[in-house]
Amino acid sequence: MSKTRRAGCPRCGHEHVPRPLCPRCGVIRSLPSDTDYFTVLGLPRRPVLDEAALSETYYELSRGLHPDLHETGTPEEQRASLTNTALLNRAYLTLRDPVSRGRYWLGLHGEALGKDNNRVPPKLAALVFDVQEKLAEARATRSADGTDAPAGPTAELEAVRSALDAQVRGLRTELEANFSRWEEGTESPDLLRELKRVLSELAYLGTLTRDVEKEVNQPWNA
Repeated sequence: MSKTRRAGCPRCGHEHVPRPLCPRCGVIRSLPSDTDYFTVLGLPRRPVLDEAALSETYYELSRGLHPDLHETGTPEEQRASLTNTALLNRAYLTLRDPVSRGRYWLGLHGEALGKDNNRVPPKLAALVFDVQEKLAEARATRSADGTDAPAGPTAELEAVRSALDAQVRGLRTELEANFSRWEEGTESPDLLRELKRVLSELAYLGTLTRDVEKEVNQPWNA
């Protein structure tokens, strides 16, 4: 992961990493479009975050960047208020959610989940088989004619949903534990592989959960 560039403020000359507002004089100028999201928010480059502090920083910067405050500024400052606000919003929406933050962290290290993420993760194989079996049974039952069709989702389907929820909670705990082991500037292949595994499993469970929710919300015979 490359180091953040530093630049001098055009008004006061203070040298600092790119920020939406100069930390010394408050002047606004457009950030480079590839400025990483941690830098935009003035945060250390670590995936573990204090979410309350993240929100506080976001709202403070949002107020300082608001276009109404810069409507009498130069055209460059007016453009900067719009582009920096858009970049700040993207940064905040990405970093406040642990899963999207993890995916972004992968990207900063030149990694991604990739197109082969539709393969069943080995650790989930038994659960996936069970979920698919229960879904097939539910669809067959729901399509049956006559009074044998149930009035709502089967107990088995509700149990499947609970099992998926529990698995997701466990993986989110693993995700936070992975985040906590990163230090600023760390380059760890082992941590990166673990992060990719957890995110891959979460992505696959997300697909399964959507399939289950779709079946649960189907119209059932009264």
